[in-house]
Amino acid sequence: MRTRQRIGVLVALVAVVGLGLPAAQQPAQADDPPLFLDWASLLPGLVYEYVPNSANDCVAGRINCVNAVIREMERRFEPLGRSCDHNAAFALAYLRTTQTYKWAAEQPDYFQDTPWVNHEDAVFAKYYFDAYDNWRAGDRSQVPQAWLITFDSAAARRTTGSGDLLLGMNAHINRDLPFTLAAIGMVTPEGQSRKDDHDKVDQFLNLVMEPMLYELAARFDPNTINVPTPFGVGYTGLFQLVALWRESAWRNAELLVSAPTPEARALVAQQIELTAATQATAIALANSYLPPLLTTGPRDAFCASHNANPPPMPYAFGMPSAY
Repeated sequence: MRTRQRIGVLVALVAVVGLGLPAAQQPAQADDPPLFLDWASLLPGLVYEYVPNSANDCVAGRINCVNAVIREMERRFEPLGRSCDHNAAFALAYLRTTQTYKWAAEQPDYFQDTPWVNHEDAVFAKYYFDAYDNWRAGDRSQVPQAWLITFDSAAARRTTGSGDLLLGMNAHINRDLPFTLAAIGMVTPEGQSRKDDHDKVDQFLNLVMEPMLYELAARFDPNTINVPTPFGVGYTGLFQLVALWRESAWRNAELLVSAPTPEARALVAQQIELTAATQATAIALANSYLPPLLTTGPRDAFCASHNANPPPMPYAFGMPSAY
């Protein structure tokens, strides 16, 4: 089963990154946070462009916005976790990642322009929130295809815990991240690339990967700790896959912003959507249950018995016990 999964995900990875080229070049196919921050109140003024002097905390990239994003993620995750909804796997992984980002953002000189990355954090999350909300509302035409495959697979309980996690990561990184980066601006006002801050994210992602997988395995599906990737099993392989996807996302964002015409940009966007959806299809196939031999029953029973008192997240390399 694991061999089948690795081969399937490897095929999907090749479909996305080819020989290291972005998707569009492939053949067609601060302040102390209050106790509660109302994310919804920030939405009307949340524009994608980064404006440091904006009155909106998220547009200006203030740390209060990061706290608002985290609280919104907690609000959304809690009912999914309690009910053992299969969408909980990615929701918890994204929550833990964002909590770890907050820790990184509060370290002196971790990023060159922390407010810009804070703003990116909010815009990036909004893509996920909007996709899930539209899916829940039945507005499927407003849900990107990669997210439709992700949410539908979780709702039908067709894919393993590893599959649900990989599907969410694929949709968010390979589909959402290029559009996020292109929207918020990839260069400073002085014309310098923000790639260094983009790459610095990989460092805290490497910190959170192992404890995140252990928590998912302890709470939802014990096999998640052995998530299959083309680079091996476990958190090391998963991190390498995520780092490669993030590099591809940056290159695709460059193609979006450098497109000479609206028609050329639309073609780039179409290729991003296509490759993310192709990847999602391959991940779903490689990580699906095969009744009657393999079913979701043991996973769901495990979740029901371990979810009343969920274990705390293990600490990672000196991260504070913020959760």
